[in-house]
Amino acid sequence: MNVLVLYAHPVETSYQAALHERAVAALTEAGHDVDDCDLYAEGFDPVLGRSERLGYHDTATNTAPVKDYVERLKRAEALVLVFPTWCYGPPAILKGFFDRVLLPGFAFRLTDDGKVEPNLRHIRKLAAVVTYGRGRLASLYMGDPPRKYVTRYWKWYVRRGAKITYLAHYDMNRSTPAGRERFLERVGQELARF
Repeated sequence: MNVLVLYAHPVETSYQAALHERAVAALTEAGHDVDDCDLYAEGFDPVLGRSERLGYHDTATNTAPVKDYVERLKRAEALVLVFPTWCYGPPAILKGFFDRVLLPGFAFRLTDDGKVEPNLRHIRKLAAVVTYGRGRLASLYMGDPPRKYVTRYWKWYVRRGAKITYLAHYDMNRSTPAGRERFLERVGQELARF
C-alpha cells in the first residue's frame, strides 16, 4: 500500500523524531511503499497568502502552488500523521499544510447547491502518532482538539469505514524513559499491522 507520512517537528533529536523514525521503519518493514514527507526538512511554507486565498475556489488553478503535495496525497492509499500537540493543536506547519493542500476540486467538491462532498475516498487507512505535554484529563477538559481533528474531521475526507488509528502519548511533561520506550514499542507494533 502507498502510505504518505506527514511529519511535523523541527528538531531531529526530539522524541517526536524517534516516533517518526519508528513509524517509517514499521511501515517499511511491513512492506508498504512509504512517502516520508518531513514538512520542516522540505521547507514547506505553511502560509496561505492573499493570492492563494483569492484563487481558492478556482479549481482549474488552485492546486498549482502546492501541486507536488497534491500529487503525493493523490498517490496515497493511507495517511499517517506524526506530530506533537502544541497549545492543544498541531504545529502551524501541519495546519498550514491542511490549509493550503485540502483544496476545493481536489480534497472536496462543492455541488451546485452548495453542498460539500469529500474527494479523498482513495485513502483507506488513517493513523496519527501524537504527543501531548499535558495529561489526558487536561486534554479532555480542552476537548482534545487533535484527536477530534483526526478521528472526526479527517474521517469525513477519507473512504467511508476507513480504519482510523489514534496513538497518543499524554503528559510528556512528566514522562519517564520507560514510558516513552513503551509508547515507541506500541507505535511500532500498531503500524507493523497497519
